[in-house]
Formats: sequence, C-alpha cells, structure tokens
Amino acid sequence: MISVLPSSARFHTEAGWLDSHHTFSFADHYDPERLGFRALRVINDDRVEPGRGFGSHSHRDMEIITYVLSGELAHKDSMGNGSVIRPGDVQRMSAGTGVVHSETNPSRSEPVHFLQIWIVPDRPGHRPGYEQKAFSETDRRGKLRLVASRDGREGSVSIHQDASVYAGLLEPGERVSHVPGPGRHSWVHVARGSIDLNGKTLREGDGAAVTDERRLDVTAKDGSEILLFDLA
Repeated sequence: MISVLPSSARFHTEAGWLDSHHTFSFADHYDPERLGFRALRVINDDRVEPGRGFGSHSHRDMEIITYVLSGELAHKDSMGNGSVIRPGDVQRMSAGTGVVHSETNPSRSEPVHFLQIWIVPDRPGHRPGYEQKAFSETDRRGKLRLVASRDGREGSVSIHQDASVYAGLLEPGERVSHVPGPGRHSWVHVARGSIDLNGKTLREGDGAAVTDERRLDVTAKDGSEILLFDLA
C-alpha cells in the first residue's frame, strides 16, 4: 500500500527569513494523525535567507540528519564541532543526553535550501555525537546511495536506530528499485523533480508512506532528487 502526502498538505511556517514546510507535526503545527511514520519524526524543508538562521537551541534524544540541496549551512554545537554543510554532505548529530547547536546561512547573497530530518533513537540517553560525510553527485547519480544506517555500512553516517536512508539523483526516464525486507516499511520524499512510484506520481515536496509492497520501482519523470527511508 502506498499513501501519498502531497506537498500542498504539508504544514507551512513563514517568518520572513525562513520559509519552511513540515511533512509531519512540528512546533506550533500539530495533527495527532501526522506525528511521524515509524521512527521517522520530522522532515522539514527549509529555506533560509542570507545571513540568517537558527540561533543556539537545545535538543535531546533525537538523531538529527541535515541534507543540503543548495547553498551552504554553518553548524556549531556544544560538543565543539563547527562545520559548513554543502550539497552532497550528510550531517548526523545524535542529541542524546543533550546538545546545544546553531545553524546559520553564512552567505551574504545566496539563500540556503536544506532538509532537516529527525529519527527517534532506539533508546534514550545515548552519548551526544556528531558525524559529517560527503557523497558526490557521481556517487548518488542513477542509484539509491546509502547515506545513513545503524551500522555505518558502505561509508554511510551511523545512527542509533534500525533505519537506513538512501539518496538518489535521477535523470529523466532513469529507474531505480528498492526491495524492503520482511516487515519493513518505507517513506519516499521527493526533494526535487517528479517521479513515478509503483504507478503513482510524486512531485517536488510530496512524500509517500509505503507498507506491504514487495518492491519499489522509482522512475524519474524529469531530473529528480529523492530520499528513501527504510524503516523497521
């Protein structure tokens, strides 16, 4: 079964410097029917104006993945980490027992567009941690490239949950497939472009919850960027 959440149904926050669409309940937006999917709790599609951003704020007991689509995002945290995240980079911050961080757009002229993803960890109380890796366009082109996993296999960042995250860049007409294991579930998010997913059309910003499908076939209708979450 595939249940599509269209982009237009996402919650929307507009704060002048921030234009954000929320796939699931977030901050002041609450719907008891949209609290997440399996361990996946947040997919925020954020656009931040030059020189602006999120000041220091705290998190705990959440696996936070940041995936930049365009522009740059500067990160600082209470663990002593400081970095700039660019397209193709995947950053994982395990908030664990507690961490304070900030995220800002360091550019004076260009906005930054990124996805921030929250996954509930397998248990509370992990030690806070940080990891960032780069996945080139070539590495993601025409395939579903594993970028986050429980065991950090295939060079992915590691998360404290039985979940795998794949990223793919597809040319028009290009096709990729994913076979979930027994009892697994999937969420597909279209970051850019449009795709056919087992006969259903998904456009930019759309998401789809997938259960009881033996195989997922994704065909790009135009140049597309997608994320696929394989979840327990």
